[in-house]
Amino acid sequence: MRIDIITVLPELLESPFSASILKRAIEKELVEVHMHNIRDYTDKSYNQVDDYQFGGGAGMVLMIEPIDKCITALKAERAYDEIIYMTPDGETLNQRTANSISLLKNIIILCGHYKGVDQRVRDAFITREISIGDYVLSGGELGAAILCDAVIRLIPGVLNNETSALTDTFQDDLLAPPVYTRPSEYKGMKVPEVLLSGNFPKIEKWREDQALKRTEELRPDLLE
Repeated sequence: MRIDIITVLPELLESPFSASILKRAIEKELVEVHMHNIRDYTDKSYNQVDDYQFGGGAGMVLMIEPIDKCITALKAERAYDEIIYMTPDGETLNQRTANSISLLKNIIILCGHYKGVDQRVRDAFITREISIGDYVLSGGELGAAILCDAVIRLIPGVLNNETSALTDTFQDDLLAPPVYTRPSEYKGMKVPEVLLSGNFPKIEKWREDQALKRTEELRPDLLE
């Protein structure tokens, strides 16, 4: 899988891809992640990529021309399955979305900044708009990192135990059951006996029951 991220602040994205699972996925060549600075595609003085809104109003807007040049250059090299724009008014990211995107080959993620991007960018280039929640960040970079993390960990070979991702919260529209590790007793708090029994059908049934119970208590909306 190849992910191209278009941003005015590529340095914001250095840390998420330089550690842990994402770093290992890149090193194992299971995914390619490339950053593209919008400022490299402008002819304006001082590398300007934003301007005031037509009609007045607070906040600067990313201009269409440098974004157009960047996307056009990328599309000249390969076909893209999705061109995603990170925006608060997009569809809310969930596990189903991450699952579907993980099956794609090439995607572009455009990070908004300031007041957002010229609407003509969204009309002409964007195939999907995604939000990470009903709140506003300074830019789309952190949202892009979250989307990438959710997607990349699903690519076969990224996790040491591939069944781990299949038992994550939300995979079956249920919250994950409680998990425990050693010691089996700590300050009078004991691990449920069923988990120590070695009876795997019984353990699986307990986990299913616990997942359903937690979902009913904490996120009943998932069961609707």
